[in-house]
Amino acid sequence: MRAIRNGALLVSTLGAIFTAEMVAGQAVDQIIAAEDRRIQQAQASQDAIDGIVDETRETVDEYRGIVKEIEGLRVYNTILDRQIEAQEQELRELRISIDSVTVIERQILPLLTRMIDGLERFVALDVPFLADERSERVAGLRELLNRANVTAAEKFRVVMEAWQIENDYGRTIFAYTDELTIDDAVREVDFLQIGRVALIYQTPDGVNSGVWDQSNRVWVSLGSEYRNSIREGLRLARNQVGPSLLLIPVAAPEEG
Repeated sequence: MRAIRNGALLVSTLGAIFTAEMVAGQAVDQIIAAEDRRIQQAQASQDAIDGIVDETRETVDEYRGIVKEIEGLRVYNTILDRQIEAQEQELRELRISIDSVTVIERQILPLLTRMIDGLERFVALDVPFLADERSERVAGLRELLNRANVTAAEKFRVVMEAWQIENDYGRTIFAYTDELTIDDAVREVDFLQIGRVALIYQTPDGVNSGVWDQSNRVWVSLGSEYRNSIREGLRLARNQVGPSLLLIPVAAPEEG
């Protein structure tokens, strides 16, 4: 009996030990499983944190980019504001200039008319050299003044140019060929014009010569003693000879 009891006790003890080991093993497995879950949860949390960090970093980078872009836009807007202000100032000046041009155009046309009238009177009363050419120039100015497709500035330039040409005549010496009525006959003659000091003519054969008398506004015949001097003056005006002393008749200066 005792042996049976001892066997039963041994079996019971072994069972208890086995049961305890099983329980301990299950506990260890549970602990390991729990640790694995904790590690997995920690890893998931870390991944979530890493994701949040990456997202935050991207957001910060995007914010910095936007801030930098805003600063650039502010600088650009400042430049644009200055350009717009300068353009508005230029526009105001242009409006003032346009208004001034309108006023000037209303004033300049009557002025040009008076200048042409004065030029016409001047040519009519002046020594009659290049009479046809100068009269045609005045007529051309009047025609120009009536043209609507020519600006006031261009009209003013041409009129001033005509006056400048007249002014230059007083400082030049030149020769040209034209027709002149001599003894009721139209003759071709060579004219020698020395500024506004003297206007002399001579026929190609040298027989007839004369000088313009501005005081009486008539042609006065010259003697043969001036024939060679006039011929030399014509050659000088045509650059056929070098400068030389000329003996020509000139009107005595009048008292002012």
